[in-house]
Amino acid sequence: MRIYLIGYMYSGKTTIGHKLAVMLDYRWLDLDQFFELYFHTSIPIFFKRYGEDAFRKLEQKILHTTADEDNIVISTGGGTPCHFDNIDWINQHGKSVYFDVSVETILRRAAQSKKPRPILAGMTEEERALYIQQQLATRMPYYKKAQIIFPADKPNLNQLAQLVVSKN
Repeated sequence: MRIYLIGYMYSGKTTIGHKLAVMLDYRWLDLDQFFELYFHTSIPIFFKRYGEDAFRKLEQKILHTTADEDNIVISTGGGTPCHFDNIDWINQHGKSVYFDVSVETILRRAAQSKKPRPILAGMTEEERALYIQQQLATRMPYYKKAQIIFPADKPNLNQLAQLVVSKN
């Protein structure tokens, strides 16, 4: 089984995804980390040099390589399901789980993060909240296509594992 975790930044895809993989005795892959290792650059630097379109095309190619994997939890980037036909492809090739979090939780996690996101740098709290609300509104039609919607403000790993295993 392939489990694809989708959702906005700071929704917990990486942290919870790794724990879920350990719990299920699956391998774990973070698409953003894989991209950075494969291309020997950070995503923000890649964006500046080549633009979002080039990034999204390569991101899709990396996503498609996961079709040959089994017993794996894949943490996608926040925008991965929102480009090309990625969400439909994800649903055809595995089980998709949307990590649903509130704007307040995203802001709190961003403020506490040891790995701040450059896109939010230099914004006031109000500007960050507005930016996140606008992006979520744009991405929600894709996120809501997930086969499982998991409330991730206060995630329960046992509940997530049970949802994933029971929905075959």
